[in-house]
Amino acid sequence: MTFSLVARCAETGMFGLAISSSSPAVAARCSFARAGVGAVASQNVTDPSLGPLTLDLMDQGKTAPEAIEEMKARAKFIEYRQVLAVDTAGRTAIHSGPNSLGIWTQAQAENVASGGNLLANEGIPQAIVDGFLSASGHVGDRLIAAMRAGLAAGGEAGPVHSAGMKIVDKVSWPVADLRCDWTEDCPIEAIATAWDIYKPQLDAYIQRALDPREAPAYGVPGDE
Repeated sequence: MTFSLVARCAETGMFGLAISSSSPAVAARCSFARAGVGAVASQNVTDPSLGPLTLDLMDQGKTAPEAIEEMKARAKFIEYRQVLAVDTAGRTAIHSGPNSLGIWTQAQAENVASGGNLLANEGIPQAIVDGFLSASGHVGDRLIAAMRAGLAAGGEAGPVHSAGMKIVDKVSWPVADLRCDWTEDCPIEAIATAWDIYKPQLDAYIQRALDPREAPAYGVPGDE
């Protein structure tokens, strides 16, 4: 009931993740990223603890493949889980348990990995990977392009209702964390619209946190 990707920008070192599902609030349970460490998606009969665990393992020096293997050794009911990871060198790894739901498959390349379950067809993750690799610009733009490619290739077997996109950079918090927790329309397009609004303001929000004395005007009524 989910398709997603984790990715690293080779130029900036930013990590990003985008995800969509027929379930509500998928990004609240399934998306994890840490600046200077990596990005992880934990999905399919989700165990949210597997995201932080895999990031902790990479933070301790394990590669994405090593972290996924260690996570599998520690996790319960791993045959039901689907977990994707990318690390600081762009190495990727995916675990898809045999009890993943419906049509499930995965695809990966340097700096990007995609997986899904209850898919319309087996080609969705590869379409997502290809969409990311063929896109240009900010990693957020590329994440949106990849999810649109997955949707165009068929997406989930049924309609999707929630989506999210998370990006981390050099600070300890996500520099973008956009969610659509439920809609009868397209949640991926809702995230794309939010990104179009948020992207021009992203650097300003970081600056306001680091040093508000140098921050740009807030652009709200009453701000002079």
